[in-house]
Amino acid sequence: MAGTLYIVGTPIGNLEDLTLRAARVLREADIVAAEDTRSAKTLLQHVDAMGAVNPVRRVMSYFEGNEAEREDDIHDALAQGRDVAVISEAGMPGISDPGARAVAAAIEAGARVEVIPGPNAALAALVASGLPTDRFTFLGFPPRETGARQELFGTLRNETATLIFYEAPDRVAATLNDLAAALGADRRASLGRELTKIHEEHVRGTLADLAARYANEPPRGECTLVVAGGAAAQATVDIEAELRKLLASGLGPKDAAARLVVVTGKPRRQLYQLALSLQREKPA
Repeated sequence: MAGTLYIVGTPIGNLEDLTLRAARVLREADIVAAEDTRSAKTLLQHVDAMGAVNPVRRVMSYFEGNEAEREDDIHDALAQGRDVAVISEAGMPGISDPGARAVAAAIEAGARVEVIPGPNAALAALVASGLPTDRFTFLGFPPRETGARQELFGTLRNETATLIFYEAPDRVAATLNDLAAALGADRRASLGRELTKIHEEHVRGTLADLAARYANEPPRGECTLVVAGGAAAQATVDIEAELRKLLASGLGPKDAAARLVVVTGKPRRQLYQLALSLQREKPA
């Protein structure tokens, strides 16, 4: 009989948020596949003090860099009847963290998959934001590269659902500026940081307010950004007409294309090529 794969939600800051079920599973598992073995050691010391521990349990490194390789190891362990618990550094595995491949491996092995619910930064920040929760879209970490990030935000102009992002502290200001340019400076937003920890904070306001607040001093700790959806579908941008206006105003094709990336979501290269072709047109 195949073993069971447990996807275990773990605290995102406060150890008191670990459920009794999660603690039991981590004590009894044959293998704990951990994104960060150092933080796993601290967590397991906590849960091991709560009851009897599987004497043959071992901790296995399982992170983005070796996830594909470990997929085979997890598959084989499950096929041999061993129970495997997957944990991320914090929160729910598979949500912007390794875990999806392990589930696929378990299904391939004919193993049972059980999800042990636990803390999640996206949902905690959403509920605390004061923004609508009836419909939301989780987008994980935005692209680091400016052009790709602006293209993504441009595609969200007509999204009416509340938007949720994770972001690194040193990129928060740039992300807020790009969101304001794409969605409107007056769009409501909330930035939650250090969720469930001693210095938990939720800063609410418009995208412009938040961008100004963090322009010169990035927030500290892990950040989750929640942005209100659009009230209604916005008018479609006439890309060719807008490019003609920008070129006529004196901007070059490169700068004109950059202006439209954040409001159209179109690839910068595509806009640049169109701007070049328009620039070459002979005046009527």
